[in-house]
Amino acid sequence: MQVKCVLCDLVENIDDYSLEAKRLRNRKTHMYLCQSCNKRIKEKTLDRHSTGKFRLYEEKKKEDELI
Repeated sequence: MQVKCVLCDLVENIDDYSLEAKRLRNRKTHMYLCQSCNKRIKEKTLDRHSTGKFRLYEEKKKEDELI
C-alpha cells in the first residue's frame, strides 16, 4: 500500500496487511506520518512537556453526564 506523509509529502510503501494499513483504510481520520516527521514531532512534544508549562485541557463534563 502506498501512503503519503501529510507533513512532508513523502510517498512510502507499507505492508498491505499491517495494522497501520488497516487503520488507514478503515478510519479516514487517521493520518500517516513518515518516521522522520514522527520522530521530530515526538521530540518537540517531549521538550514542551519538560518545560512544565505544557497543559492538556480536557472538555468539562456536565453534572448530568457523571450520573
